[in-house]
Amino acid sequence: MASSTTDVRDQVKEKYGSAARAVAQSGSVQACCDPGLRCCDPFTTNLYSTDQKGQIPAKAVLASLGCGNPTALAELREGEVVLDLGSGGGIDVLLSAQRVGPTGKAYGLDMTDDMLALARENQRQAGVANVEFLRGEIENIPLPDNAVDVIISNCVINLSADKDRVLREAMRVLKPGGRFAVSDVVVRGDVPEEVRKSMLLWVGCIAGALEENDYLSRLRNAGFENVSMEPTREYNVEDARQFLTDAGVDVDAIAPQVNNKFFSGFIRATKPKAPCCAPGCCDVVAIGGKA
Repeated sequence: MASSTTDVRDQVKEKYGSAARAVAQSGSVQACCDPGLRCCDPFTTNLYSTDQKGQIPAKAVLASLGCGNPTALAELREGEVVLDLGSGGGIDVLLSAQRVGPTGKAYGLDMTDDMLALARENQRQAGVANVEFLRGEIENIPLPDNAVDVIISNCVINLSADKDRVLREAMRVLKPGGRFAVSDVVVRGDVPEEVRKSMLLWVGCIAGALEENDYLSRLRNAGFENVSMEPTREYNVEDARQFLTDAGVDVDAIAPQVNNKFFSGFIRATKPKAPCCAPGCCDVVAIGGKA
């Protein structure tokens, strides 16, 4: 298991590091479209409004390899502390920092040095002070217990080889009553392994995607409540017809097993609030008038 986990981690670091270097060096949107990282269209296009793009450096937008826009769907409030798991070039962190305001804070966590360097440069250019980018793995979040109000993520948890640990870590660092609000790629129902492999030729982002009911079950097992999933964008074989045909895949043969099976979803959950009589939560007067 450890070897497999390490292999997945190394592959993700290489792919996303390569994308970050390409964006940093050339400023080209083609950076994320190399054969090893087919995550551009339709997964990562048209996710952010023109207004949002205008608020942050262009390279933060170009380096975005997500599948949704968690900052648009997460109900962020002034003064909150937000953590973005797998923050990449920093787009969601910078947008979140604006929404929580100067009394709040936005953390970005990434394990790829090149992405962190790009994100910190984007932060400098944006002139945003209430942001901190951390180096680390989403399976081992370098923050103390009960540290953040909201966890967001954008098409990253599905890439982890140990999703249960990610969810347990998310539960640990959230404050009681804290919110889990992430975008991720999800599978609906059973998909034959050979079909998954064909789709992986097109979109590396679906690697490791969980079946929707399995995802929700894992959240509940980690201790979350109020668990829900909202599909935000569905994908079908027509989106990839040309690419898959060029790769020698019989598109018409797999179409019935692909259409409406893969989608981006917005997943919500909350950490239970502390019970009334947890230490410091309420005053209890014992019999005889002594606390």
